[in-house]
Amino acid sequence: MIDRLRRLLPARWRRDRPVVPVVRLSGVIGAVTPLRPGLTLIGVARLLQRAFETRGAKAVALSINSPGGSPVQSHQIHNRIRQLAQEKKLPVLSFVEDVAASGGYMIACAGDEIICDPSSIVGSIGVVGGSFGFEGLIEKLGIERRLYTSGKHKAMLDPFLPENPDDVARLKTLQSEIHAMFIALVKKSRGAKLKGDEDELFSGAYWTGEKSITFGLSDAIGDLRSVLRARFGDKVRMPLIAPSSGMLTLLGRRQAADALNGIGIAGLAAEDVLSALEARAIWARYGF
Repeated sequence: MIDRLRRLLPARWRRDRPVVPVVRLSGVIGAVTPLRPGLTLIGVARLLQRAFETRGAKAVALSINSPGGSPVQSHQIHNRIRQLAQEKKLPVLSFVEDVAASGGYMIACAGDEIICDPSSIVGSIGVVGGSFGFEGLIEKLGIERRLYTSGKHKAMLDPFLPENPDDVARLKTLQSEIHAMFIALVKKSRGAKLKGDEDELFSGAYWTGEKSITFGLSDAIGDLRSVLRARFGDKVRMPLIAPSSGMLTLLGRRQAADALNGIGIAGLAAEDVLSALEARAIWARYGF
């Protein structure tokens, strides 16, 4: 009788089926534009908390599709996942979609296993930074740059001033420090699984999912549904933990869309346009 009544309950209320909540982490990491924010800890913290607190969860699955971005946000998201995994004593499975590169790979390393498609792009363990140089343009337009600072390095790498070799050297030092942190994180996560020459592994190069397994950067080929069904049975539930779609959220999205439709790309602030182009360039590094 009890079993018969249990079968009449909605699936989400039944405890006789294993549950593996899925959190999708997609996009450039960091604040891209005000109207199109990227992945940040503040943006995904609540989703991660909900996933790890799901009643009856046997594991947590991460569906990752990111070319990277902010090293700080990547590191913070990685750390939050590991903290929750340890607190709730749940295994984490990272599934790579198109790309888990640079900061995207750092987040994937929060998983106890990394599973990818044969054609996924994986790796790019390095640090990149870029800017634009407008000093020739403003000179051509007859614009005079006036900048007032206190501290000789306060205007370092200002795009409207000629490039200073000392500033570039200072930037490269910072990048080397961040790169060393990234390498240490990958070594701690992947451990003895890593294979091959470290100069190649940590050069910033990236590989297909198939090839990444030979280097120990990934563990297996597979897709989320097939792997979870094989691990936890055909009746496993895989609820997607998504942001709230309440009236306020929908209203905010509608207002943002209306603003874009009304003003067009020409009406956006120059900073937003450049940020959007930079985000596009990050994806383009990996052929997307």
